[in-house]
Amino acid sequence: MAYKEILYDVEDGVATVTLNRPDKLNAWTGTMHKEVKQAMRAATDDEAVRVIVLTGAGRGFCAGADMDNLQTIQSGDKKGQSRPAPKETPFDPSADENFKKTYSYFPSVPKPIIAAINGPCAGLGFVMALYCDMRFASDAAVFTTAFSRRGLIAEHGISWLLPRLVGFAHASDLLLSARKILAPAAGQMGLVNRVIPHDAFQGEVAAYAKELATMVSPRSMREMKKEMWHAQFQTLGDAIESANKDMIGSFTSEDFKEGVAHFVERRAPNFTGR
Repeated sequence: MAYKEILYDVEDGVATVTLNRPDKLNAWTGTMHKEVKQAMRAATDDEAVRVIVLTGAGRGFCAGADMDNLQTIQSGDKKGQSRPAPKETPFDPSADENFKKTYSYFPSVPKPIIAAINGPCAGLGFVMALYCDMRFASDAAVFTTAFSRRGLIAEHGISWLLPRLVGFAHASDLLLSARKILAPAAGQMGLVNRVIPHDAFQGEVAAYAKELATMVSPRSMREMKKEMWHAQFQTLGDAIESANKDMIGSFTSEDFKEGVAHFVERRAPNFTGR
């Protein structure tokens, strides 16, 4: 389908979703929100896609919510009355209720999502990066939560997400101060998985995504992603019991048979995701 504010490309089993408003540092709009969700659906439904990369066009990842939209909200709510967010159809109606909110649907996408943070990442863009399963940052990336400097609050679940990634103290610092941090600091506190020199950034992200798409069982990735996100709401015992049940299905899967076969035969795998 034709998109207005994103680009969508599939190559070597990897779907790349690119936020495409480079003149606005890819500031988030309602149109972009709808199109990203449509692209995630396209990637989910395409059996050729095994990994998803979310990135930004130009020199930025996402500068947060478009300021024109924020000004509209301000002028429309002069008495401080909030407007309820419009209800949306859940990405996966069978998903955990926690993953049916406006921005929290990434965990219900059954394929790994890698945030390729190529530049400034702020506000809502910061939140969307946290909902991805992994975050790779260019050494040119800059991060800020931004909310406190706009008179806002810890929006869209970031108060739950951020402490789990960087700990309570770092999360408090980043949320309360909204100060900017550079990619090396983000790497040191565990906000991102890897910091990559900007000139090599696209190539290294593409190589990692392709490795997942070609060398790893899609079924394993799907089940592991589900287990990890669900485990955030479980006790250790619950997680063990859930994994024990899932193990039975993995033993009878085609990917398990192929996983053993390609190892014994010393050849490249040919996983089907089944």
